Amino acid sequence: MLVHPVVIPGSGTRSWTVLGDDDVPVVPVDRFLAYLTDIGRSPNTVKACAHDLKDYWEFIGFRGLDWREARLEDVGEFVAWLQLPPAGRSGAVAVLPSATAEVSASTVNRKLAAVSAFHAHQARNGAEVGDLLAAWRVGGRGGWKPFLHHVSKGKPYRGRAIALKVPAKLPRILTVAETQAILDACTRLRDRFFFALLYESGCRAGEALGLRHEDIAAAEQEISIVPRENANGARAKSGGRTVPVGPELIRLYADYLHEEYGSIDLLTELPGGTSQFRGEVLAGGVTFPGHDQTRGVPPGPGDDRGSVGRGVAGDWRSVGALPAA
Repeated sequence: MLVHPVVIPGSGTRSWTVLGDDDVPVVPVDRFLAYLTDIGRSPNTVKACAHDLKDYWEFIGFRGLDWREARLEDVGEFVAWLQLPPAGRSGAVAVLPSATAEVSASTVNRKLAAVSAFHAHQARNGAEVGDLLAAWRVGGRGGWKPFLHHVSKGKPYRGRAIALKVPAKLPRILTVAETQAILDACTRLRDRFFFALLYESGCRAGEALGLRHEDIAAAEQEISIVPRENANGARAKSGGRTVPVGPELIRLYADYLHEEYGSIDLLTELPGGTSQFRGEVLAGGVTFPGHDQTRGVPPGPGDDRGSVGRGVAGDWRSVGALPAA
């Protein structure tokens, strides 16, 4: 089976589908993924659901099950099957009890959520399937309580029938030395401005790649994050907001416009006179030509966002921009 990108006719919206072994789309999955695209889900979310449902379809195919007749016990076997290595999933080799799980607990929970949403969608469209992965419970939901908890605390609520316990994990934060190593590896003002923007503003890489010149207010020292459809596929996942930045970052932006803009373009012209960041969001971070990844630590997804608010001062334009740790 294969997850394959598709383009919605008419709108040109990019989406995903799952192809069976006969290279024909799996119709129930394809309808569900098309529904997610129609209601505006992120392409990355649709792609993740496609991979999750592909795994589920491979499992029920290996067990010879019909997806309409799957029971809760089958879903439990699916959880155990997911944690096997690829060779063990096909039954080609025996897996030792000491073997580590192939996927993490959070990944398994995400796949179960995709399967639950798929079954709920099919049930609402008339398919004879039950709410397989939902359980109605009465009582507390942990430490969090809604605003009207005193009114609804005795009423049942919908919860997950199966969910693995996920260990608490703190987000990784770049140290000052690691951030300085990234800035030192930049040979162009364009690249230095991009990474300095991530560090100081805390915005996501996709939000930075979706910026346009009109979003940078130099006099007010503010950057506006605006949700919009961008030609490079970048998305403002957290919604729109205005982020204050320091004068050093604005000066670095001005230096980039004065010295490099035009010959080395981070912001590329779009139809209608607008401009937009040019770059690619990759699984391991953001890469640009001219960024020497052999020097220092290449950034991971979201690392710079976790480093915001550390009180970094100094001139972003110089090599010694950051204070010692």
